[in-house]
Amino acid sequence: MEDVKPGISSRSDEGGAIEARFSDLCKNDLGLDESAMRQAMVFFRESKHILMANMSAIGSGSPEEVERFWGAFVVYCVTRLTRGRATKENEENGVPLCQILRAFKLNVVDFFKEIPQLALKAGYILSGLYGSDWEKRLELKELQANFVHLSLLSRYYKRAYQEFFKCNSGSVQHSAVSSSTGYVSDYHRFGWLLFLALRLHAFGRFKDLVTCTNGLVSILAVLILHVPIQLRNFKIRDSPLLAKKSDKGINLLASLCNIYQTSEDEVKSTMEKVNNIIVNILKKEPCPASECKSENLDFIVPDGLMYFEDLLEETYLNSSLYILEKDYENAIHMRGELDERMFIDENDSVLGSGSLSGGAINMCSRKPNSIAIGSPAKTPLQFPTSPVNGNHVGNSITAISTPVSAAMTTAKWLRDVISPLPSKPSSELQCFLSACDKDLTADVTRRATIILAAIFPSSTFERSMPGSLQSANLMDSIWAEQRKMEAMKLYFRVLEAMCRAESQVLNCKNLTSLLTNERFHRCMLACSAELVLATHKTVTMMFPAVLERTGITAFDLSKVIESFVRHEETLPRELKRHLNSLEERLLESMTWEKGSSMYNSLIVARPALSAEINRLGLLAEPMPSLDFMVAHYNISGGGLPPLPTRKREVLADQNGDPQTPKRHCSESNSVLVERNTFTSPVKERLLSASGLKMKLPPLQSAFASPTRPNPAAGGETCAETGINIFFSKIVKLAAIRIRSLSERLQLSQQILERIYSLIQRILSQRTALFFNRHIDQLILCCFYGVAKISQLSLTFKEIIYHYRKQPQCKSQVFRSVFVSWPSTSRNGKVGQDHIDIITFYNEIFIPTVKPLLVELASTGVTQEDNRSTTEDKNDNDGQLPGSPRFPPFPNLPDMSPKKVSASHNVYVSPLRSSKMDSLRSPSSKSYYACVGESTHAFQSPSKDLTAINNRLNSVRKINGRLNFDLVRDSVVAGSLDPSSDTSSPVSAAPLKVLVKCEQPES
Repeated sequence: MEDVKPGISSRSDEGGAIEARFSDLCKNDLGLDESAMRQAMVFFRESKHILMANMSAIGSGSPEEVERFWGAFVVYCVTRLTRGRATKENEENGVPLCQILRAFKLNVVDFFKEIPQLALKAGYILSGLYGSDWEKRLELKELQANFVHLSLLSRYYKRAYQEFFKCNSGSVQHSAVSSSTGYVSDYHRFGWLLFLALRLHAFGRFKDLVTCTNGLVSILAVLILHVPIQLRNFKIRDSPLLAKKSDKGINLLASLCNIYQTSEDEVKSTMEKVNNIIVNILKKEPCPASECKSENLDFIVPDGLMYFEDLLEETYLNSSLYILEKDYENAIHMRGELDERMFIDENDSVLGSGSLSGGAINMCSRKPNSIAIGSPAKTPLQFPTSPVNGNHVGNSITAISTPVSAAMTTAKWLRDVISPLPSKPSSELQCFLSACDKDLTADVTRRATIILAAIFPSSTFERSMPGSLQSANLMDSIWAEQRKMEAMKLYFRVLEAMCRAESQVLNCKNLTSLLTNERFHRCMLACSAELVLATHKTVTMMFPAVLERTGITAFDLSKVIESFVRHEETLPRELKRHLNSLEERLLESMTWEKGSSMYNSLIVARPALSAEINRLGLLAEPMPSLDFMVAHYNISGGGLPPLPTRKREVLADQNGDPQTPKRHCSESNSVLVERNTFTSPVKERLLSASGLKMKLPPLQSAFASPTRPNPAAGGETCAETGINIFFSKIVKLAAIRIRSLSERLQLSQQILERIYSLIQRILSQRTALFFNRHIDQLILCCFYGVAKISQLSLTFKEIIYHYRKQPQCKSQVFRSVFVSWPSTSRNGKVGQDHIDIITFYNEIFIPTVKPLLVELASTGVTQEDNRSTTEDKNDNDGQLPGSPRFPPFPNLPDMSPKKVSASHNVYVSPLRSSKMDSLRSPSSKSYYACVGESTHAFQSPSKDLTAINNRLNSVRKINGRLNFDLVRDSVVAGSLDPSSDTSSPVSAAPLKVLVKCEQPES
């Protein structure tokens, strides 16, 4: 029975009480000044109706919790968006986010989970109050990424500290962590505060994960040099941790860089910045370590190291902590951001629990397969046990791969493989560029310089930084120049590999059509820059920032991702996973957003959709010219290569019109015309005269004019070829998600195929349903629609419940679905809006898809009877009259790790190739059970797996979960007998799928 909605008067009274509570909290608990208080009340009053209308759609749905979420959101937006407009006095009286959350009794994790939904609901109000750029100024994504990174770094620092120092020393003044984790000592706290000071005063705006890890390694070196020797957890002379030794002693920085896979040069540079922080903030006098006599420096090579007398002596430690605390407090009150000191207090309630991944990083989970990102180059470092001090070193630092260690390993690939390459086209690439109708070397170099300068600005910044502004800006410039060079080298390397492959297909070195395509090069540059940014895990330049700064769209980038991965064989697994996740994001929603170039191709491939595309204004804007980008991003001409002598010819766009900073790079006068050619005009005439059809490589057809015929595809236009390829990827992604959700819901294969058939038909026959929407929204509706026609007792609530467990799930998917109400809508609404998925299903989905559902229901009766006959007699796409068949569910590649049971939490994953050497070794024969205990002594692996499967399929419930953490790679490697008969099949019992009882709808 539905809840009775309160009357208008009662809801008005309730709203008045909410407003009074909000006002009282802002004034008394947060102490907002008069200006901030006034703006907060204006925003709250204008958005109060949204709060009242979305009580059940925010958080757990309880009115009290929703009120707290909305109040915190309002205060955060006001304090953040007025920061640039307020006076200096008001900026200094800002309110940090953690103070806001404590006042409203919320934690950071829950707040970040709900804030996208809140921002979406109140977006138009924020635009009216603070301008259309409010979302960019609010920096929600950057703040959330910063929180995730600091969560990872704090745990990384804690493991490292506990490895080197005893944790049962020092007074506890700030926090008391449980006995299972130990408490935070003053020395531990000093290191973290010094790290925060380093971030504030030296790192500028590019606080990426790799740079911050270099900072933590430098802090660790300072602690080793200055923490009293009796608190060390190792012996300097025989510690296996500090492995870089010579006759003079331990090379401290080299040893730490060896452990944490950091660059020694970068750590030395960061070490100098740490020393400057100590001098300028703590007012300590530095002394070269070679001139100091301290037992802390015994057996440590002093070259290049600085020592500070009494830095961490107990009598001076409290004053140093106070100075660092005061310096940090001044900074966060001016900026109104997170209080990053909370990360060394695991009991701080404002931290919260759960995950903030967005499908990428799980913060708070302790399971290796939740937070670990596999090392792309080698297995995690394993340190030997010290026979002297008995420490099992290495267990807490890098026993398992973590996001931080994986990032450092990937950065090592960039440093060792890409950085040594030349920053200009190689001799082989120059041969390809000069073999075109004209030498394109200068064009390619100039374009790369301009685009990468737009992505990595080295002289101008969007906002000033507090503290030592000059030092921070210098750091920013150096950082940007380094990343720009890495991206350029990677771009030239992959471009060369692509040209080599294309020339082999064409049996010709003249690749004019591909190498003169502006959009292709920008996509390649965007992909290279994105991989560099992903390697360093930047906060300020998160995807899709590269799309805006290169002038391309998500659909453009999706065309090169597969080729990029294929032509860079050394690409680490971490980066391949990143590109795979990006491609999923592009396919699931970004390519369907307004302004996607996909619509420019779709309007050609499916002319019937042109009216709807134009009505919604979905077409992409023309790509901005290079000259426009030079002016827009204030790129200095001094760093650009000289223009070729044929200036007008080279800089002309593909219509032959010269480009200027004031006009866009229109690749066509309209969507339908473009003069881009696959071959030179002379060769094209010769081919057409001889009647030959040239087979076109996929890249050339992908970036050709949408209206151009594609001879390699039976004469269809390139737009049709591109859309068909794009739709096939959409269908495959949908199939993967349908299968995963079906397993959770324990649906039969027949129901799964019906859902898959329906989503295919919607994509081909009701394509407009995908416009400006997420494909999961259509998938969820398909599940419920098929359940209805199949008379399954499956509710939308149950579907959403299981969808929440999917790794890609975001609450906005089912809470906010885009609609553009037609003038004839039955509810009387007009214009664009966002509604919940239930309303979308009833108002939009069913009226549009009902004929397809009726057809699906009618064919389902005869489907099973005619399946075998149809498959025998119908080898093509045609259908026999009266017995239409569903499209077969595709054979999807096995995912790793693969869930082998819908009702049990059991996964299997293939053994990594790096373990094969140990498996081939005769000495590795052993008889251990990999999972659990062997069913019988010395039983074969085949029979063991059969027994395990039989137990999984039994009705007996297993109360505990299998703990895979206890099984190490070394145990697994030693547990498999290489002499056993691997050719015998594993006779695993088939898994039983429970099907919901089909009951008629009441």
